[in-house]
Amino acid sequence: MTAARAVGTESADLLRPVADDVRETTEIGRFLGWLEREGGPAFEDYPSLHRWSVDDPEAFWSAVAGFFGVRFATPPDRVLGRREMPGAEWFPGAALNYAEHAVGLLDTGADDGEVAVLAYSQTRDRQELTWGRLREQVARARAGLERLGVGRGDRVVAYLPNVPEALVAFLATASLGAVWASCAPEFGARSVVDRFGQIEPTVLLTVSGYGYGAKEVDRREQVAEIRAGLPTVEHVVHVPYGPHELPGTLGWADLLAEPGDLAFDPVPFAHPLYVLFSSGTTGRPKAIVHSHGGILLEHLKNHGLSWDLRAGDRILWFSTTAWMMWNALVSSLLVRASIVMIDGNPLYPDIRWQWRLAAETGATLMGASPGYLMACRAEGVRPAQEFDLSRVRQIGAAGSPLPPEGYRWVAEEFGPGVLLNVGSGGTDVCSGIVQGSPLQPVRVGEISGPCLGVDAQAFDERGEPVVGELGELVITTPMPSMPVGFWGDPGGERYRATYFGQYPGVWRHGDWVRFSPSGSAVIAGRSDATLNRGGVRLGTAEFYRAVEELPEVADSLVVHLEDPAGGNGELQLYVQLREGVTLDDALRRRISTALRTELSPRHVPDRIEEVPVVPKNRTGKKLELPAKKILLGAALDDVASRDVLADPSSLDPFVALARGRA
Repeated sequence: MTAARAVGTESADLLRPVADDVRETTEIGRFLGWLEREGGPAFEDYPSLHRWSVDDPEAFWSAVAGFFGVRFATPPDRVLGRREMPGAEWFPGAALNYAEHAVGLLDTGADDGEVAVLAYSQTRDRQELTWGRLREQVARARAGLERLGVGRGDRVVAYLPNVPEALVAFLATASLGAVWASCAPEFGARSVVDRFGQIEPTVLLTVSGYGYGAKEVDRREQVAEIRAGLPTVEHVVHVPYGPHELPGTLGWADLLAEPGDLAFDPVPFAHPLYVLFSSGTTGRPKAIVHSHGGILLEHLKNHGLSWDLRAGDRILWFSTTAWMMWNALVSSLLVRASIVMIDGNPLYPDIRWQWRLAAETGATLMGASPGYLMACRAEGVRPAQEFDLSRVRQIGAAGSPLPPEGYRWVAEEFGPGVLLNVGSGGTDVCSGIVQGSPLQPVRVGEISGPCLGVDAQAFDERGEPVVGELGELVITTPMPSMPVGFWGDPGGERYRATYFGQYPGVWRHGDWVRFSPSGSAVIAGRSDATLNRGGVRLGTAEFYRAVEELPEVADSLVVHLEDPAGGNGELQLYVQLREGVTLDDALRRRISTALRTELSPRHVPDRIEEVPVVPKNRTGKKLELPAKKILLGAALDDVASRDVLADPSSLDPFVALARGRA
């Protein structure tokens, strides 16, 4: 492989330098000191530490296991057996259990009386679990699952919100070596069956409804359809949540009725822990299998060294059980941080609710979507002035690109004492690929750099690394949390085609990225949504930044319809306007002028239309590709299930526009 082709040396404004006391006050600083005391290498800065982590992955991941005290029931033969991708073999011969590291007793159970879980919802009153109570419930749930016949390799699935029962059931499932999967109850029956049906579960946990803001949502009909669509399910466990009963089910209290041992069955490092599902907005959802060892090592590294979490800390990050952020949230228990679980409408009763919860719970890491941060900025929210957020050390942001204005807003609101950690990764690795840490500076509009142990680069279409220009986000060396495969893909053909089809032996993630010479990164959107105008590829993220800074525009979506004859094609912009604004010729000219001035003449759309709402999935990602496919004649049901849309009707205008084009 040739050296990366570099273009330009400019760097964005420095927003926050690395703190002078980083080695004394942070987990990554403690890791550096531990490395030196153990006779390992010494590092002066993050770039040198990162280089070592990808050049010598065996030494790095062995150090992660040692620093965080990974408990192997059977020690590994070595760290990395096979290095080739796909098929890299991590810690061959090792046996362990993820759940043991999450709730197993470290010493004498001295933390039994301390709070492990705080849960808030719009369906029932606040709940609290101490570490001791959590361990007792996991032991009881494990015993209950065993009575139902659940053992190693069996699948347990949950149609549950982000509530403590979901956490307890997951950990009990993992303790047995069984395999977990979950969907949020806002998903419709078809979407759930499309996912769960692939893995043939034997036990289904479900609620009969939930509260969303002031609205009560009845899901009994959907549960009946799901049960009918999953013929392998032998037992249905009803978690009481809301006013409705579910006849013909086992109650949650009955599942936990008998005490049990807090035991953890050792499983091989690569044994399936859980199945995560892709969004289903570009085809049949992929059933992505993650392993006990891979997730354990990755989340110990991520949560400790990047998120700077430790015993006594608390993380608040709104998520549903259908997003990988739920799996990341509950993994905070691995480093003995406590978690805040939130279910319901994240903007109810108002946009400040999450900040109020962060203050009430004493969160040290507050995670949020970029869309939420930008909405708070637009609404004039002053979180650090309105609430006591003095315990917050990090603001995390993930799910979509954060515009430069969002960086400046966080810095202005919280000052230099709080680290803004913007990241990007995904379901496929169940973690970050690029993000920040206390050992990295923060620059306006840029993600600080590749995560430790992640050899992330940008490739051009020829498979050559590039710096300073846009390219495909790739990973060139293996990492433990790469999936062990897709469920129902025994030969691995779909897995290889998804990640390794374009660059053999190199993981292609599907994002469009630009790395600066200093290592920082800008995610420019999904590479399959990249605009190609006159042979020049344009990222969508910078497009949205320019358009959505206009006061009249609430949101926007851009698609490019290619010309089969090789011409420029048609660039179409769809805008969601603020209340009371009309899309007239004057506003169209303002939008076009902003794009021409801030970006380039190539960015000026051929057509600007209004839509009532921009289509997004439930994690806030804009759905450029499904909209494009519909405009080109695809049926909506072949493109995306309404259940995965944040607004089920958001693609309907594109169906109507497609009829007009036809």
